[in-house]
Amino acid sequence: MRHITLTCDPELLRRYDQPGPRYTSYPTAPQFGPHFQEAMLREYIRRSNEELIPRRLSLYVHVPYCTSPCFYCGCNRIITRDRTAGRRYVERLIREISLAGPLFDRDREVIQVHFGGGTPNFLRPDELRDVMSSLGQQFQLSNAPVRDFSIEIDPRFVNAADIAAYADMGLNRASLGVQDFDPVVQAAVNRVQTVQQTLAAIQACRRNGFRSINVDLIYGLPHQTLEGFGPTLDTVIGIRPHRLAVYGYAHMPHLFKPQRRIDAAHLPNAEQRIALLSLAIDKLTSAGYVYIGMDHFALPEDDLTHAYDAGTLHRNFMGYTTHADCDLLGLGVSAISHIGDSFSQNPRDLASWEIAVDSGRLPVWRGRHLDQDDQVRAEVIQQLMCGGSVDISAVERRYDIDFHRYFADALARMQPLVSDGLAVIERSRISATSRGRLLLRIIAMCFDRYLTPKPPAQAQYSSAV
Repeated sequence: MRHITLTCDPELLRRYDQPGPRYTSYPTAPQFGPHFQEAMLREYIRRSNEELIPRRLSLYVHVPYCTSPCFYCGCNRIITRDRTAGRRYVERLIREISLAGPLFDRDREVIQVHFGGGTPNFLRPDELRDVMSSLGQQFQLSNAPVRDFSIEIDPRFVNAADIAAYADMGLNRASLGVQDFDPVVQAAVNRVQTVQQTLAAIQACRRNGFRSINVDLIYGLPHQTLEGFGPTLDTVIGIRPHRLAVYGYAHMPHLFKPQRRIDAAHLPNAEQRIALLSLAIDKLTSAGYVYIGMDHFALPEDDLTHAYDAGTLHRNFMGYTTHADCDLLGLGVSAISHIGDSFSQNPRDLASWEIAVDSGRLPVWRGRHLDQDDQVRAEVIQQLMCGGSVDISAVERRYDIDFHRYFADALARMQPLVSDGLAVIERSRISATSRGRLLLRIIAMCFDRYLTPKPPAQAQYSSAV
């Protein structure tokens, strides 16, 4: 196993705490444009079917509904208590599936399905079952033990019978939001969730044979302190989920209206944020969790750790994933697809998505074709984000370039990072150091042509730490 050593250097983290992409894609979503329309997506799907060895498929299904707003949330979601909205949404999802499914060759195995949100368990089990049934009718859903069929769960609104139904319909991985168990923090972000609710959901997942359970935490929330966050970490470590994501809260009220309910004066300052992150790293690694990258940790026996060890880890709009050899099809409001050398996104507003689906069109709002330069840079950034290093020789062979000449400007931009001990540049490899592993986004930004010559705007991206 490749154990990653982390050095949490507060002075360097403060200095490099600047806005930048999370690189769930390259080019990033702000570079998508309206010139990419339905006909282009259909063409990319056709090309992908005709490849010598067509890639397997990954399906992302977005469910936008939540019954109450979490003030920290930056997801695309709709707040409603009208449960009939779920049935109407499912009916249109099934229509979209019936439009997209026949475009793909039936022998292309679906190895990954993910229900994200919003709150996917806003839908009743019978409604989720209808969506899964529709996917099964239109695609070849894998039966392999390594398949990754997952759902995000809000433990406040789920019961044991629901989770048993999820398992019965083939779901085998769950991701649960916790954020922080401190009641003062929970009240400040409008998400009051007990340890008992969370533990009950996790125990139900385990009883029903879920092969992997992920828990999400957030540092940097209002009123958050080391004294309050430490017990949350201890409680979660005691629960022993397979994976943990520890995200830094991005306060961007100009983009996300619910965040305007949070008083910025109550947010931890930069020094306190770094201390919270350091505490999480120390506790999780001491408890045996392996640092995978960015903000993700996993147990040594988890598939995510195995993929990291094997060099097959991949990063996309769902975060880190074990399935790198897939085309990604996004379904539902705001969902993003990655087919071949293209990205495309569905409308972010419900009405536009509904109109497109009701008129029998694939609901493409915007997208991007990746030119040769995009592909080269995407490969470099993917390697950095997933392994903390770049195999220069492999990139040169694959794209027939002289890496040091091609990326002369990027390597020049890296020099201050090298001088500060964040990265090492060698003839055949670029590597993040133990200090640089927490700043992979900053290293990757050196290779992003869309961020030069001017740095990214604070209004567009979250901070790196």
